[in-house]
Amino acid sequence: MPDLLRRHLLWTGALAPLALALPSPARAKVPPAPAGLSAGSTAEQATAGLDLRGRTILVTGCNSGIGLETMRVLALRGAHVIGTARTPDKGKAACASVSGRATPVVLDLADVRSVRDCAGQVRQLAPRLDALVCNAGIVLDDWEKVDGLEKQFAVNHMGHFLLAEQLLDRVVAAQGRVVVLGSGDHRNAPAGGIQFARLSGEGWYRRGYSHSKLANGLFSLELARRLQGTGATSNCVTPGHTRTAILRNSGNNYREDARTPAQGAATPCYAAVHPAMAGVSGAYLRDFTAGEQSAQQQDAAMAARLWAVSRELVARTA
Repeated sequence: MPDLLRRHLLWTGALAPLALALPSPARAKVPPAPAGLSAGSTAEQATAGLDLRGRTILVTGCNSGIGLETMRVLALRGAHVIGTARTPDKGKAACASVSGRATPVVLDLADVRSVRDCAGQVRQLAPRLDALVCNAGIVLDDWEKVDGLEKQFAVNHMGHFLLAEQLLDRVVAAQGRVVVLGSGDHRNAPAGGIQFARLSGEGWYRRGYSHSKLANGLFSLELARRLQGTGATSNCVTPGHTRTAILRNSGNNYREDARTPAQGAATPCYAAVHPAMAGVSGAYLRDFTAGEQSAQQQDAAMAARLWAVSRELVARTA
């Protein structure tokens, strides 16, 4: 039996009661959406009147879709946005396309070394981060693996987990906000939730995106618990079904009611900078208010276990 799997089973048997005993953050009370904001609102409308000068915000996946619109609007409001993309050319082009201050940094979430290098560059650029927006993600229609892990789990969850871990002191220094983009599709995760004993994707890879989005929600929940007392916050948001490039590997099958990137970026921007979200932590938002989520995404024990296993996987690649 591989050592990692043995430790997973040890957690299941001996450590699960400890996870259940961990204090969870109080149920997040999400304030009512400000007047005029609704499902069809845009990111510009969600940030209207805000002056973000003096703030530094990191947005992953800045070169297209929701990430590009998030960067554009936050820079428009005066923030210094550090935008990540997988290649230097994509990042430079995206940052050059927006009005305001935007700095590109290379980040390939599938590559542990790239994540660590990105975090190192960000640490040089910013002594504090007012917000970290974990936006980048992939959708696959086939079984792919990275370092033995199902690729969507590796990219959408593990890459952001490591990035946040590397930069958390910068967020805490600013009493900042971590915003993790989740999805209502988390409800379609495999039976039992996170597949701790089969993280390779064997038997469930066709639900890999849903599995990774459940991981995003649980990561955000456990991070909120760990940030208690720091002034920093962690929330998960779903942008809704948005027409971007994320389905390029799975046929671009968007519904007729798909949102625009301007609409999809509205709630992420709101969670990252709006005064109404000050002090709100451990929430799951859709359209500026509390969204419906599965019991699994609210499972504090599963969230704590995911953190422990993720930390172990990160240590293995150090």
